[in-house]
Amino acid sequence: MESLAFLGPAALYMVSMTITPGPNNVMLTASGANYGYWRTLPHILGIMAGCFVLFSSIALGLGLLFERYPLFQTLLKIVGSLYLLYLAWKIANAPPPDLNLPRQGRPLTFWQAAGFQFANPKAWVMGLALMAGFLPEGGSIWVNALLLAGFAELIALPCISLWAGFGMAIGRLLHSAHSWRIFNGVMGMMTAACVVFILD
Repeated sequence: MESLAFLGPAALYMVSMTITPGPNNVMLTASGANYGYWRTLPHILGIMAGCFVLFSSIALGLGLLFERYPLFQTLLKIVGSLYLLYLAWKIANAPPPDLNLPRQGRPLTFWQAAGFQFANPKAWVMGLALMAGFLPEGGSIWVNALLLAGFAELIALPCISLWAGFGMAIGRLLHSAHSWRIFNGVMGMMTAACVVFILD
C-alpha cells in the first residue's frame, strides 16, 4: 500500500488542475451547450487519451526535449495559440441551433481533441509537474508512468465532464437565436483569451 501512497496527492493535484478554467474546459462548455453531453463525449475521451499519451511520453523522456530546448517551448506556444484562435473563431461563429430540430453541426472529434493536447501548453505544464512531482522513483518507469498517467485521467474524467454538464445547463436557458449568438460569441472570446495565458 505504501507504494501507492503517491496517488492521493496526485489526485488532489489533478482535481485542482482539471476542474479550473482552461482551453479544454471552455471548449467543453460550448460543446455541451451546443451538442449535449453524449455528442461531446468523444471530445472528452479525446482529451483524456491525448493527455494520457502526452503524460506517459513526458515521463519516458519527451519532457527533456521541453526542458533542454527553449525553442521547442516557444514553437509549442505559437502553434498552440494559433490553433486555439482557430477553434475560438469556429465557436464564436457557430450558427445558432434550430430550436425545433435536433442539434446540427459537429462537435470536436476524438482525434482532434487528442491531437490538441500536444499543442496545449497547459497540458504540457500539467504533465511535466505531475511526472516531476509524483512519479515514483522505484520500480519500472514504464509501469509507473502508465499507472500515474492512467490514474490522472480517471481523476480528470468527472472534473472535465462537469464543464460539459455546465454547458448543457446553460443551453437549456437559451431560447432564441440571439441568445445563442451571444453565448457562442462569449465562449469564442473566452477561448481566445486563453492565448494570453499561453503567451505570458
